[in-house]
Amino acid sequence: MAAAAEMVRGFAATARVARPAATVPAPPQPRRAVAARVLRTSASEKVAADLSVAGTNGSLSALSNNDVSTDATSQVVDATPRRKTKIVCTIGPSTNTREMIWKLAETGMNVARMNMSHGDHQSHQKVIDLVKEYNAQNTDGNTVAIMLDTKGPEVRSGDLPEPIMLAEGQEFNFTIKRGVSTEDTVSVNYDDFISDVEAGDILLVDGGMMSLAVKSKTADTVKCVVVDGGELKSRRHLNVRGKSATLPSITEKDWEDIKFGVENGVDFYAVSFVKDAKVIHELKAYLKSANADIHVIPKIESADSIPNLQSIIAASDGAMVARGDLGAELPIEEVPLLQEEIIRTCRSMQKPVIVATNMLESMIDHPTPTRAEVSDIAIAVREAADAIMLSGETAHGKYPLKAVKVMHTVALRTESSLYDPTKAPSLVARPKALLNDDFCKSQLSKMFGSHATMMANTLRTPIIVFTRVGSMAVLLSHYRPSSTIYAFTNEVRVKQRLALYQGVVPILMEFSDDAEETFSRAITSLLDAKYMNEGDYVTLVQSGSQSIWREESTHHIQVRKVQC
Repeated sequence: MAAAAEMVRGFAATARVARPAATVPAPPQPRRAVAARVLRTSASEKVAADLSVAGTNGSLSALSNNDVSTDATSQVVDATPRRKTKIVCTIGPSTNTREMIWKLAETGMNVARMNMSHGDHQSHQKVIDLVKEYNAQNTDGNTVAIMLDTKGPEVRSGDLPEPIMLAEGQEFNFTIKRGVSTEDTVSVNYDDFISDVEAGDILLVDGGMMSLAVKSKTADTVKCVVVDGGELKSRRHLNVRGKSATLPSITEKDWEDIKFGVENGVDFYAVSFVKDAKVIHELKAYLKSANADIHVIPKIESADSIPNLQSIIAASDGAMVARGDLGAELPIEEVPLLQEEIIRTCRSMQKPVIVATNMLESMIDHPTPTRAEVSDIAIAVREAADAIMLSGETAHGKYPLKAVKVMHTVALRTESSLYDPTKAPSLVARPKALLNDDFCKSQLSKMFGSHATMMANTLRTPIIVFTRVGSMAVLLSHYRPSSTIYAFTNEVRVKQRLALYQGVVPILMEFSDDAEETFSRAITSLLDAKYMNEGDYVTLVQSGSQSIWREESTHHIQVRKVQC
C-alpha cells in the first residue's frame, strides 16, 4: 500500500495524492513582513532555549522516520485558553435587542438559535439582521452562526384565561373541540389525539412537570385522572409516555419557516421530531432545488427516532440531543445512555452534535445554578459534544448573561482536565486501522488529520488550517486536538458553518496564489487579534481534495515559529 510521504528533516510533512511515495522539498522561507520559520530538529540538535521540554508518548515517531531525540519540544500553553465546546443561545424577549446580542456574543455565544414555536417572522427577522450586523462589525474574530429551529408537530393544550391548579386524584379531560377552557376540560390542537391515546396511557404535561393517567375516551374527549398535579398554563406541550404522535415531522407552518430561512440565508435548520431519514432527504432535496447552502440538524426527541438513529444521522449534517421530549416519550433513566450513544454516533460519522434542554434550567429564575446542572454541563463536555445549548435561560430568563458565563466557565474548566497532550492513545491508534484498506484520498486526509493533531498536541501549538469547503477543519475538530484550530477560509458560508464545530475558530480571509503570502497574511491577522505572540510556534495544515495552491490534491504539515 502506498504510504504518505514525509519530510526527511524536522516536523514538516508533505505528500501528493498523485504520487504518494514522492518526497517534496520544503517551501522557501517567507519573504513577507511577518516571517514564519520552519522548526527543525534531529537527534543531534538541541531545541532553542525558548521552548520548554515535555515528555513524549511516542507520537513523534509516527510523524517522521527520522531519529528523534526522546525529548519532545513544546511551547508554554496560553494562560488564557479558548473554550473549545461551543455555546448555542436561544434568542427571545430577554435577549432580542442589539445590546443583548452583542453582550451574549462577547460573553460566549457561538450560535444564535431562533425557536419558531414562539414569535413571528418579523421578530425573527430583527434577530437575524442584528446577528449579521454583529458579524459584519466584529473585529475580534468571533463568528456567530444562525440556527432556525422548526416548531414541528407539537401537541399542545389550548389557551387558558388563567392557570388551572390540578390536584392529585382529580378528574380532568382533554378535548379536540377548539376553544374549550373550563375547570375540568381544556382543548388540544391535534385532531388525531383521540386515536393516538389508549386507556392506561400516561400523559405528560410540559415534559413531565405534571402527569395524568388515561381512564377512557369518547369520540372527542380523553378522560384522565391526575397522577402528579401542578399548575396548568396555556399551550403546554403534551406527550404520551412511550409513544410518538402520528403527525408529519415537517408541518405546513414549518415549510413557511424553512422558506423564511432560505430567504435570509441562515446557517442551520434544527428539525423537530424527526422519526426517520425520509424527512431529512425531503428537506435536503428542497434546499438543493432552492440552491440553499444550509445544513440540517435533526432533533432526536421522539421514541420513534431511536431505532432509526444511524440512518437519520447518516442523512443529516449533525444532530441535537433534545432531552426534554426524549425524556417524556421514553423512560427518563434511558436519557443519559441515549445522550452518550448519540454523541458517539455523531463523532463516528464526523458530524457535530448539540446537547440541549434543562442544562441551566434553574437560572431562568435564579442567579446561580444547581450543582447537578454544573455536573450536567461537565458530562456533556467530557463526552465530547461539539456544543451545549441554552433555551429558556437566555430566551426569557432573568439572568441570560450569567447563564452564558456559567456555561463558558464550566466548559473551559472541564476541558482543561481533558486535553493532556502527553496522553492521546486513540489518536495514535486510529491511523493503524487505515492499513487494512486500499489507499485513497480520504484515507490520506484522515492520516494527515491524525498526524497534525498528534504533532500539535505534542508541541502544544495551535493549528492553522486553510480550507475552501471546511472538510479538513471538520476532520481536525473530530480528532479533538488540545489546542485551538484557526480555520482560514475565503467562503463566508463555510466560516459561518464552522462556528458550530468544537475547537474551531473560523476566520474569513482571501487566499493568494502565493502560499507564503497566504501564510504570512494569516499569521499577521492572528497577531493583530492577539491570538498568538511573536515567538510562538504554530502547526500549519493544508490538505484536501480541493487544493488551495495546486491543481492536484496536496497534504502539507509544517511547524513554524512566528517572527517579525
